Amino acid sequence: MTETLAAIVWTLGLVAWFVIRLPHQRRARRIGIAATQRTLTDRLALAASGIGLAVIPAFYLATGIPAFADYTFQPWLGWCGLVVQVLFLALFYASHRQLGRNWSVTLEIRNDHRLVTDGLYRYVRHPMYSSFWLWAIAQALLLPNWVAGLSGLVGVAILFLARVGAEEAMMEKHFGEEYRSYAARTGRVIPRVF
Repeated sequence: MTETLAAIVWTLGLVAWFVIRLPHQRRARRIGIAATQRTLTDRLALAASGIGLAVIPAFYLATGIPAFADYTFQPWLGWCGLVVQVLFLALFYASHRQLGRNWSVTLEIRNDHRLVTDGLYRYVRHPMYSSFWLWAIAQALLLPNWVAGLSGLVGVAILFLARVGAEEAMMEKHFGEEYRSYAARTGRVIPRVF
């Protein structure tokens, strides 16, 4: 793996993320909203993840700035990054597909929303956030720059910390005991072993 190939892998991951997300975003716009918790905090958290996962690394790849944070590229890290990137995309695709019409980009309950508890959701309540963590890890492995490489982890952490609690409270309010029972037997982003 070369540094150039690692940059191409990162770029293809960003393009694939967009291609996977686009049809779901279009469909979501056509489905009515029963309840929403769209807040400024949520929008800022989404912006932080976008800046960390796309804007900063793309700017770095286009300009080489901030060069002071560069370190020597290690081919084995690039190969690990490729594997993690593939896992991210597979998990991201599967989580969108399994949520179907229940998915939204913001904190919303759709008309006729159902609680999805099968497929990936049988083991983890938030596999899409799991995929974002994998994306951020892949970025850190693929980009040999302390700022651009780690900005994804910072962005995902902000999104996760700002949003997951509110999302779970919204789901519990809407689904009640069904959601509480589901949450008791599943992990948030990592499958519960015991």
